[in-house]
Amino acid sequence: LQFVESGGGSVQSGGSLRLSCAASGFTVDYYLVGWYRQAPGKEHEGISCISGSGRSTYYADSVKARFTISRDDAANRVYLQLTNLKPEDSGVYYCQSRCPTDRFAAEDPSLVADFVTWGQGTQVTVAS
Repeated sequence: LQFVESGGGSVQSGGSLRLSCAASGFTVDYYLVGWYRQAPGKEHEGISCISGSGRSTYYADSVKARFTISRDDAANRVYLQLTNLKPEDSGVYYCQSRCPTDRFAAEDPSLVADFVTWGQGTQVTVAS
């Protein structure tokens, strides 16, 4: 039971990518899903999440207005659209059933798939 990330690649500064997070072994309906990234030598950074209903989203200041999270429960996937990429966006991107904030947990509660292990991630490299 895991998430499988894909869609990473190498782009020039200002470029775009669409990352995909596929649930494997379970259905993603109603589950909270977040995107995290890790640059070499740095801690995991929580950058975005979406509630199980899809009504609530969160973005870290570092990616706000450039990244967009969405979900397609019929396809059992959550997506992260990356635009206007910068070299500091480079790193390995992971998805997990968690969120860097609990600000919408009360009014828009979600299931949490705490049985899911971290996947391999997908590498994003942005050249200046």
